[in-house]
Amino acid sequence: MQFAALFLAFSILVPGAAASERGVDVVRVGLAFGSSALVGANLENNTGYGAGYRFGYYDEDLEFEELGYTDEDVTRISVLKAQNIWFSRNSSGSYVYSNSDNGGTVIGCFHIQIQDSYRNFSAAVSDAEELGGFVAWIDGDYQVRYGAYTSKEDAQAALDELVEEETLDEDARVVGTSSYAVTVIATGSDTILYQHDGGEDTPLGVLPDVTGEDEVRTWCMGYKRHGGFRYERVNGGNLTVSNLVEMEDYIKGVIPYEMSNSWPLEALKAQAVCARSYASVNIGQGKHKSYHIDVCDTACCQVYNGIGSNSSSYQANDRTDEAVEDTAGVYAYYNGSVISAFYSSSHGGASEDVYHVWGSSRETYPYLCGVIDPYEQDTNGINSYSDWTRSYSSGQMLSRLRDYGYCVDTKLKSIQLTYSDLGNVIRAKLNYTNGESNTLSVSKIKSVFGLSSIHFTLNGANADSTESKVEEVAVNKNKVLDLEEELYVISGSGTVSKADKDALYTIGDEGTVSKLELTDAQPDEDTSGDDAGSLAGKTVTVDSSGTYQFRGAGNGHQLGMSQFGAYAMAERGFDYDEIVEFYYPGTYVSRNP
Repeated sequence: MQFAALFLAFSILVPGAAASERGVDVVRVGLAFGSSALVGANLENNTGYGAGYRFGYYDEDLEFEELGYTDEDVTRISVLKAQNIWFSRNSSGSYVYSNSDNGGTVIGCFHIQIQDSYRNFSAAVSDAEELGGFVAWIDGDYQVRYGAYTSKEDAQAALDELVEEETLDEDARVVGTSSYAVTVIATGSDTILYQHDGGEDTPLGVLPDVTGEDEVRTWCMGYKRHGGFRYERVNGGNLTVSNLVEMEDYIKGVIPYEMSNSWPLEALKAQAVCARSYASVNIGQGKHKSYHIDVCDTACCQVYNGIGSNSSSYQANDRTDEAVEDTAGVYAYYNGSVISAFYSSSHGGASEDVYHVWGSSRETYPYLCGVIDPYEQDTNGINSYSDWTRSYSSGQMLSRLRDYGYCVDTKLKSIQLTYSDLGNVIRAKLNYTNGESNTLSVSKIKSVFGLSSIHFTLNGANADSTESKVEEVAVNKNKVLDLEEELYVISGSGTVSKADKDALYTIGDEGTVSKLELTDAQPDEDTSGDDAGSLAGKTVTVDSSGTYQFRGAGNGHQLGMSQFGAYAMAERGFDYDEIVEFYYPGTYVSRNP
């Protein structure tokens, strides 16, 4: 294999200031992780916004520690996991990387090391250039390596030949890589630029630009992005790719993808406060923390596409940047703590209590208590989810239920819906002809019935056509009892009487008699929440019929701010802080706790 010295002409450049100065202001955004982790990933300098790359790692404070760098002529690099990796170009011209032979070029994972270590990067570069090899940083030591062979035997044969030719000394040896190593190549070539193996705790960091540009942008996974990048083989697997970016730059990369960049400025500002608050709460403790990231770049957390691609209609612009800059450092607080500012597209008339939606504690999220929304309806003309319908025949409904494991070996008799005081469906009970039933939580209601929100009616029946007021309790946080049913207690003497809450007793582990522990039931069969809230509401029952027509409004999880509602409030003249404080009762918007 040829290792052209052209790509290894690492100039001794004066590094510019690091782009990332840690505080709580740096966000680790996951671009590829878990099932989406990559075999290989590309970076390309955005022309005119920096050139070349620095290699190193991010310390525990997320400050970049430089270990090496390329010449500014190197503008496209690819990071591969250090195994035998093949790459080829697909029909669209993109490079595809594979663990197996895909008919393309292979980068092997066995190399020849010429001596134990070098005192610094510059010293290693000198020998690498002379040999036609590359610099590696392995467990804290600089090394010079040569070649990239697919087997140890091939590497040893090459070494023997080089020693016999007196190209290498006899102390050179064949080396492999660990399951945490990564290799950097010049994109589209077999030229290795750098190899990095810091073990489990020190993955490769890449900071674009060696020229000291004021604004640096880098193409990564289809979008231009600020900041640096980290490539980590979590548990020795494929590459977890994350973008480490300062908070305000991160928010600029969220706003135009969560709201249209043409929306009212005050709505964009409200979105900036919510996005910033959500990100802040997730730093170091988000749902993806096992992958060493704070948030992902999808709607699972909040959409982040950096500066965008080249589509003027779907990227950051002066308006979205202004919204971020005008609210820089502004968060939403509750009792002095930044809130988890969940939000969704639209609610259809009212948001909902977090306990009913996720079974989460109201003590943890007191500001996610649900509000009637009189504003969102102003946007019916532009919100495609302001009125939606979903219909099924009886056969289609039965098929859907069975696909989800319900209504097996029986037929559907009726569906009983429980509405909250805010008019949202918080429970659906499936009653079968064999006398059995299943209860669906909010998330299951949406997925099983294929709905966009929980603000809906079924066959025209809604909370205003109620049958009764029901309340449920859970016995010892497990079995759910409906107090509307006929429940009885049998005394020690055999007397039978109708039960109420105060008449229920149980025998304890020590043989003593104690009052039965009652807690309010969760909106799902698993009763996994830790709150003392009540699943009380109005119910309607829809008997099995020829068709099931769901008609509703809204799109999303029904918590926190409605984005279309924010649009409507901004159009009515509300300021961004008023918008945020309306959707999160009890909160206040400020730069200080």
